[in-house]
Amino acid sequence: MENDKSKIVPVTRPSLTEVKEFMPYLEKIWKSKWLTNNGQFHQQLEKELAVFLGVEQISLFNNGTIALMVALKALDISGEVITTPFSFVATANSIVWNNCKPVFGDIDSQTFNLDPDKIEKLITPETTAIMPVHVYGNPCDNDEIEQIAAKNNLKVIYDAAHAFNVKKKGESILNWGDLSVLSFHATKVFNTFEGGAIVCHSKEMKGKIDRLKNFGFVNETQVNQIGINGKMNEIQAAFGLLQLQYVEKNIKKRSKIAELYSSQLKNVDGITIQAEVNDIDLNYSYYPVLIDKDKYSLSRDELYDLLKENNIFSRRYFYPLISNFSTYHSLPSARIENLPTANKIAEKVLCLPIYPELEDKDIGRVIEIIRSKI
Repeated sequence: MENDKSKIVPVTRPSLTEVKEFMPYLEKIWKSKWLTNNGQFHQQLEKELAVFLGVEQISLFNNGTIALMVALKALDISGEVITTPFSFVATANSIVWNNCKPVFGDIDSQTFNLDPDKIEKLITPETTAIMPVHVYGNPCDNDEIEQIAAKNNLKVIYDAAHAFNVKKKGESILNWGDLSVLSFHATKVFNTFEGGAIVCHSKEMKGKIDRLKNFGFVNETQVNQIGINGKMNEIQAAFGLLQLQYVEKNIKKRSKIAELYSSQLKNVDGITIQAEVNDIDLNYSYYPVLIDKDKYSLSRDELYDLLKENNIFSRRYFYPLISNFSTYHSLPSARIENLPTANKIAEKVLCLPIYPELEDKDIGRVIEIIRSKI
């Protein structure tokens, strides 16, 4: 029997039901022999997700990155797109894959989201869109962002990869902007193994998105757009239907873990936790803390290594910044002096393990190690 120290605690882990619960779905797929191309489970999942999330229209994808790429294409985005450097690299990659140029804006020091006050100075005649990210599921300042967009005739596509079921004043934040893009990767609160979706506001736009993800086909003999293959298959969709039955219960479990971390770490000098905002229903997809090496006895990387030595695998999301990768660092907007807050946060942030099956004793191990270095 392994002792506590030898047990591996990953930063996240997908929540899986017993395999026997998935078998009836697989049996139906085997019986129908309909594996992809808008099958029964695909159609059902789109309908159930739209109701569950409180959105008008949703189009399923094989992954979130293809969904981001198609979202830009669906709105005919060209030229420059203002976005954040503090995200997973897929955010910027999707812009470049559309032959557009990412322009990085600095982030807010409290939310870690794109700072609206930094956006307008980045707008040029080439700017056509803003792509903010709801980092860790914390909602962006949509009022300010969308006012800026309206004033300058820009589209807004929210990268909502972390924001499944997040609400503000009881309403889904996925209804903001022109489009919102979700990820259903295995590490997310809701997953379909791999997967993603685009949320839009009209049947007409959903039709365009659905054609783009299916090679541009209008019907059996007509293609009127340069599309891609972004379809979700039936096995993914079936798993999503099963996951949807448990997602609210799992978010509650995540909430309790976050509360336990916060209660034990909020008064540790040199450890900063994010304050929750009133009227926001979070999904607790991540638990980030900031490590101030001038006040805490260890640097962020030293604490990361110490946890790892104890088989606890935290992650430095998002370090390095996208703007510091070799593929992007030559852009003028990527210069460190243009992104002081983002660079500062990226050097301090550490995401602690959080997932529904994380046991109290393992949460206790994480807390004990952190507090032992006070």
